[in-house]
Amino acid sequence: MSKSFCIQAARRRRSREGMTLVEIMIVVIIMALIATGVGVAVFPQFTKARVKSTQANIQTIRQAVMMYLADSPGKGCPGVQDLVEGNFLDKSKETKDAWDNDFAIQCDGDNIRVSSAGPDKEMGTDDDIH
Repeated sequence: MSKSFCIQAARRRRSREGMTLVEIMIVVIIMALIATGVGVAVFPQFTKARVKSTQANIQTIRQAVMMYLADSPGKGCPGVQDLVEGNFLDKSKETKDAWDNDFAIQCDGDNIRVSSAGPDKEMGTDDDIH
């Protein structure tokens, strides 16, 4: 038998055998480790992005409240729906925070406070966003 014939026969045998269960399990474990690493790295960034998005929406709503109060003195503190209906806030803008909660608007003279309950959806806790 020639050397090339033996090599070709070995290749044919190897290609017919396929992958063993151990090899498949190793690949699955490696993929699980990679997925876990990505999840650990991405999840905190996702939470930070939601907080930043809510902060930007709070600033937009605060500006709309200021315009509402300047345009309608004596009407009192508006709600988000009042701002949308009065065209002070564009309908395409987010009218809820990143956790689908309503924004709380408080007016005390010139002091306007717009806040979100934050990730725990409870007002008055440490994670509230102002």
